[in-house]
Amino acid sequence: MTRTVWVKADGDVGDWEARKRRVTTAIEAGADWVLVDEGDVGRVRELGDVNVAAFRSDADVIDDAESDVEADAYFVGKGGEGDGTVSMPDDFSGSADLTTLRRRDDRAQGAYVRVLGTEYEEFAEAAADEAEFTVVIGEDWSIIPLENLIARVGDETHLVAGATTAAEARTAFETLEIGADGVLLDADSPDEIRGAVEARDAADRETLDLRHAEVTEVEQTGMADRVCIDTGSLMDDSEGMLVGSMSRGLFFVHAETAESPYVASRPFRVNAGAVHAYVRNAEGGTNYLAELSSGDEVQVVDTDGHTREAVVGRVKIEKRPMFRIQAEIETEDGTDRIETLIQNAETVKIATSEGRKAVTDVEPGDEALVYYEDVARHFGEAVEESIIEK
Repeated sequence: MTRTVWVKADGDVGDWEARKRRVTTAIEAGADWVLVDEGDVGRVRELGDVNVAAFRSDADVIDDAESDVEADAYFVGKGGEGDGTVSMPDDFSGSADLTTLRRRDDRAQGAYVRVLGTEYEEFAEAAADEAEFTVVIGEDWSIIPLENLIARVGDETHLVAGATTAAEARTAFETLEIGADGVLLDADSPDEIRGAVEARDAADRETLDLRHAEVTEVEQTGMADRVCIDTGSLMDDSEGMLVGSMSRGLFFVHAETAESPYVASRPFRVNAGAVHAYVRNAEGGTNYLAELSSGDEVQVVDTDGHTREAVVGRVKIEKRPMFRIQAEIETEDGTDRIETLIQNAETVKIATSEGRKAVTDVEPGDEALVYYEDVARHFGEAVEESIIEK
């Protein structure tokens, strides 16, 4: 599931300047969509790169002469049955909003429903059968209607819950442990909009089960081509990346956040290892360190297993002396061996049960923090296959 944040910036918000401020904030914060009136689509396109959804000014008429600029999705419901402007029919087969959705002629791809009572909850469920996107706005109601819709709608539509604060957005993403697919934020505050985007990102992130493996060998090797990954994000003391010579067992290598008497800290950098090694990427697969380049995404992880994505800004490959670190980890089938090559330098640190430790100080008996996944990989993707790595 790809979660989304939508920002409401239609005529209900105020004049164009008020709407423009919301749209600009949404773009700067990294929101996925803005929902506007049809007449504003062209002006929104001029402000920046964001998906634009629009309320149809007249759901029964498509007048291409009104604007040369089209929205990415059109919605029914505002000024109709969805928001209570038009009385709800006893029989949904007579609904103008639902009829427009059923036409499948690109007149509308989304439905906007204010849950004013149980009949509107049922209406939203009926709309979800037809709509690519279904926005539901609670009106003085508890989370129960959203729970009902999440349980009933399933994958039939992209379900977007209304919210007015980042806290409400977070709740919507967590409801029933599945969460809404998206939230529509009706707020002016840049902090609330940014908070909703952060809630989206947190809901999409993996939490990994990191374990300790006992170091059994540490040996100096010859020179190798070493890779430093410089990201476009700053990392904190508990963060780093997962790197290893074997895809099933990746070592936690800290970012260079620590001060040194000889080298300034570089909290955007992970001195990851040799070119052949794997690094875990933002999709949960792996890349070879050698194939990374500016603009790629890698996964940043902290020592508790919380993950986030970071964009690679630069990759530095230089010849450096290396260590080979080998460790053993207990598995369901016994003991497995994993290893990695990492630069012989006191500024390079791995996570251990005793905390951050320079690779120059690591010795047999230490417990290195690792991510172990007993699967084979083909082009970075997990596969059901027997592969021997040694």
